[in-house]
Amino acid sequence: MPFSRHGLVRRGEAELKRFEILGPVRAFDGDDEIALGPVKQRAVLAVLLLNANRPVSASQIVTAVWQDEPPGNGANVVQKYVAGLRRALEPERTLRAPWQLLTLTEAGYMLSIEPGALDADVFRDRVRQALAAREAGQLVRAAAELQAALALWRADPLAGLTGAVFDAARDRLSESRAAALESWAETELMLGRHATLVPELVRLIAEYPLREQLRHHLMLALYRTGRQAEALAAYRDARAFFVEEFGAEPGEPLQQLHQRILRSDPTLAAPVDSPAPAAPVSPPPVSPPPGAPPTPPSMPSPAMLPPLRLPPDRPSRWWAWVWLVGAIVLTFGTCGYLSWLVVGVYALRRRSWPNALAAAGYLLLAVVSLVALFTDPNLDDPDAELSEAHGWAWFLAAFVVWSASTVHAAIIGALTVKRARDADPHRAARREQALQIVRWRPDLARELLIGRPDLPRQFDDGGLVDINAVPEHVIAMLPGVTTYLTQMIVADRALHGPYASVEHMVARQVITPKLADSLRGLLIFGRLPDREGRPQAGDVQHA
Repeated sequence: MPFSRHGLVRRGEAELKRFEILGPVRAFDGDDEIALGPVKQRAVLAVLLLNANRPVSASQIVTAVWQDEPPGNGANVVQKYVAGLRRALEPERTLRAPWQLLTLTEAGYMLSIEPGALDADVFRDRVRQALAAREAGQLVRAAAELQAALALWRADPLAGLTGAVFDAARDRLSESRAAALESWAETELMLGRHATLVPELVRLIAEYPLREQLRHHLMLALYRTGRQAEALAAYRDARAFFVEEFGAEPGEPLQQLHQRILRSDPTLAAPVDSPAPAAPVSPPPVSPPPGAPPTPPSMPSPAMLPPLRLPPDRPSRWWAWVWLVGAIVLTFGTCGYLSWLVVGVYALRRRSWPNALAAAGYLLLAVVSLVALFTDPNLDDPDAELSEAHGWAWFLAAFVVWSASTVHAAIIGALTVKRARDADPHRAARREQALQIVRWRPDLARELLIGRPDLPRQFDDGGLVDINAVPEHVIAMLPGVTTYLTQMIVADRALHGPYASVEHMVARQVITPKLADSLRGLLIFGRLPDREGRPQAGDVQHA
């Protein structure tokens, strides 16, 4: 059953809805868009769509949607959002009729959709059909199928949703789009549409500067249109980009094409029996995010495509000092009576149960002190002193909360300043750059030793760790990994082979889901390539 923007996917007489994730998450009933409710409810639907026709437990949904900030009653919150989705997706359901789309199984919630009801599935099917058509020599059909597949993209997939699960899915889908764009460009070259392909390839290189295959297609298209000098200039720009940014030469295919262009290799000419050039329909560009720089009109140079944008070298730490001074002043100046508020706010920010208990203790002592003071029988007599029992209760409670909370506030304030001072403002940017290299240039990632802090190197990858390659002492340095857990990881790795993802480690019962969330941004899995030979960096497998 095909996916259509103007029709329904049907099963018998029952009309089923269709869904989109190649952009913001949306659902449609015919031509009418379904109101999906708040962002969290859309996020719950996104998790179900990423696992369509498979049960997803409430804990998996909570982890994906709320990450490190799960609500106290996560299962009940998920149940509330599921109920809202059911009402939105099946408004015609009668009171006693069972739910059809979103059901509850023993293993969790399951969203049942037909083939062709999800745009991401349609995209994959069309790409698969296009590649099969190209293998059969049906180039025009293959190009049309690829254009139709790429036309389904509206923006970044799952736009507006944040979290490790959505980021990993977004990376997988974006990788599929980039591969489809390369296949489309290759098919256009086979069709002899070299001249019309050049400007589109320039735009795509600006969008995917690490994709050497796109640069390869651009050099070939320029050469076949009689622009040999520009093809050589394109190689020089590519080489300068990789050498300047990563200190490495372009890959072997690009170097070989450069040498063949220098020799005017006759085998680079377009096939003799290729169809007459025709203007292709360019794949629709994904809308750039707000504030993104415009696409350059000419061949991009390395200076125009900086993959790493670093923050200022000296980030402002005034907020940490404000916290330190404010915490001390507020606790000392109020004789400790507001210390519970200071420590409580810190406990919420750091999600620290010991500090939360300390805040509760300060509040209790403050209440005891005030009760002892205001319930004293001599309180109404201005000339009389407090009774001995009430006086000592008030004094001890007030003194303990005042002195202890002031010291406590000074400690947590000093820790806040230390964290701000020790924080590397470039670390996240370097890590993102390194992950891009792992995704698009696995050969370069291996050459730069990304994820190998145990080996001498010059490239700073932001603290990534290749869990399949590093020795035991590096694993022991990961946050939250104990000595016993380190031994378990090393033993399991040796016994059962390398890991494919963080979820793979959870499935093998090596780490807990909570620890997996904290390690997700640090781990890469460079020794287990996918079918295309790319290491999977923090990929999330939805089982």
